[in-house]
Amino acid sequence: MEGTDLNSTDSKETNETVTETSGEGQLVTGVVEDHEHDHEHGHNHSHEDGHDHSHEHDHEHDHSQEQGPSLNPLLTREVAVEAPVEDVAKAFKTVIKRYQKLARIPGFRAGKVPESLVRTRFAREVREEVLQALVSERFRKAIVEQKLQPVSEPQLLDLQLTDGQPLRFKAAFEVLPEFDVAGYETVRVEKPQTDLTEEEFEAELGYVLESQAVVETVEEERALAEGDWAEIQFRGEIKPLAQTVTEEGVTSTTPAEEPISGDDVLIEIGGKNTLAAFNDALRGSKVGQELKFEVEYPADFGEKKLAGQMVGYDVTVKAIKKKTFPERDAELAKQLGNSESWEDFEKLLRERVGTRKREAMEANARNKMLDDVMGRFEFPVPETLVQQRVDARLDRGLRALAQQGMKAEDMRKLDFVRLRAAQRDQAEREVRATLIVDRIAVIEGVTVSDEELNQEVMLLSMQTREPYEALRERLVKDGGIERLREEMRRDKTSRVLYEKLAS
Repeated sequence: MEGTDLNSTDSKETNETVTETSGEGQLVTGVVEDHEHDHEHGHNHSHEDGHDHSHEHDHEHDHSQEQGPSLNPLLTREVAVEAPVEDVAKAFKTVIKRYQKLARIPGFRAGKVPESLVRTRFAREVREEVLQALVSERFRKAIVEQKLQPVSEPQLLDLQLTDGQPLRFKAAFEVLPEFDVAGYETVRVEKPQTDLTEEEFEAELGYVLESQAVVETVEEERALAEGDWAEIQFRGEIKPLAQTVTEEGVTSTTPAEEPISGDDVLIEIGGKNTLAAFNDALRGSKVGQELKFEVEYPADFGEKKLAGQMVGYDVTVKAIKKKTFPERDAELAKQLGNSESWEDFEKLLRERVGTRKREAMEANARNKMLDDVMGRFEFPVPETLVQQRVDARLDRGLRALAQQGMKAEDMRKLDFVRLRAAQRDQAEREVRATLIVDRIAVIEGVTVSDEELNQEVMLLSMQTREPYEALRERLVKDGGIERLREEMRRDKTSRVLYEKLAS
């Protein structure tokens, strides 16, 4: 199940991926680099007044709904609540007496404000306090009596509150679905081959050494040779794709794309990612030489703009560059990984790369396993939980955009209605997976001990550089500690299930 996150809505989650392509870097190599960007955000909370109140980081938008957030009708329950007139009168009397005692109104001594004036001057405030006193208590009592467990804030319907009359209202809310996960243990998932190949290690080592390489200009007058880097300036004309003849005999040409160009672009002669046409044209040329040649790009070329196209290039060789790499010795080993010798560094690098590969492949296998498990069970999911997950995904997306330098005024221009809609399907899948895993956790008896929880908080403390005691106190205060325990339990359940079902 690609992208599924089993953590709570406040935790890390899978992000939307945007593939960016750089014309210069891909003209000659065909290599596409993927960059992940979280690019949506939103955050709303449901309140008893039945409205959504949204707030974002450094920007504003409104997606409130007059009738309150939508609820899944298959999971919506209603309770009818009534409080006798005696309780209503008592509540009004208690609140009014407190206002009489505390109110400061010119012309009246403290504590001597007439009841009639309090009822008139503070009618709205008194009514709200009476509601708070009567509604919450009786709503809780009603759901306990009916053995209901809401997962959303109640939306009050048909509210009737007048002093001297009984209190009557209905409350609508969502509950968790009833479903069975019998048969989940029959799912099978194939364990991936996670051993690190020598080719993979050499590629990783190449990336490390590349970061330490020095590129210098070759001063001697000579031609470009294998292994050199050519610094070029280019302009490319994308030729029309096709010509057709209409019934009237008029030739119609498919419009060509805009020209492409680049300056100070480095191309490795004979490099494994360099297209043969560039190798053939540049090899043997000298600085200052101007070249003309055509390149026919394959249909599966990484840059879509160029895939399947014929491009005519005008290229000027500006310089010959030579890339030199440092010696693989103890000094470099200490600089790269604080290792005592180059052999120790290679061993450490091999372990790190191997662990990264194993964890990534096992995570993909677990996601596939969960996808298969999910496919076996159909049930409705609470819309409240889906929207909370959408909020979390968009919240992280906006923070990512802010870190990338997006300004607040630009964030305000984002179409949050469209962005929320784009996130909904994945959010629903994540909620469904969470509900299934929580149910399996109970069956498998998966728990997270206080010791495991404290170790995780300690790790978070080290990562965020927030003192352990202060971090733990804050998490306990805002409920984050239990959300963290839930996240850990879900992750642990996923791993337990993987070991049980994988073969």
